Amino acid sequence: MPVRSAAILLHRDTGAGREVWLAHMGGPFWARKDDGAWSLPKGLVEPGETDELTAALREFAEEMGSPAPAAAYERLGEFRASGKTIVVFAAETDFDPAGIASNTFALEWPPRSGRMQEFPEVDAAGWFPLEEARRKLTKGQQPVIDALLAALAR
Repeated sequence: MPVRSAAILLHRDTGAGREVWLAHMGGPFWARKDDGAWSLPKGLVEPGETDELTAALREFAEEMGSPAPAAAYERLGEFRASGKTIVVFAAETDFDPAGIASNTFALEWPPRSGRMQEFPEVDAAGWFPLEEARRKLTKGQQPVIDALLAALAR
């Protein structure tokens, strides 16, 4: 069965333009990268899990350290990225957490050192104007911006 992830795309109109909420991927590989190193808050849909929005909300809470805001989430579409299918749910809402407290993952670091270290899945997050967000997102997630613009135009 193909790997599926579920993601939340928060967006807001600031009066000066639309912004989206993105998360910077944690760990040593992404530490000094910016453009192409940000993602929608997302995670795997567990085997047998049928409600992908519930999965997206769970993963958002794990990566941000606080629940996603109560909002009218709409399925934006499915996108292929990094060998998986990401189903994205979007909502227009504001989000201003006191801080980010992501869950962590274990990784042997430095490589072949035999030393396991814990790293946050997300080490930063914030609001970005659409064109900046397009640059910051991983290549496979960049089409999400166009899908959001198309949905807003309808």
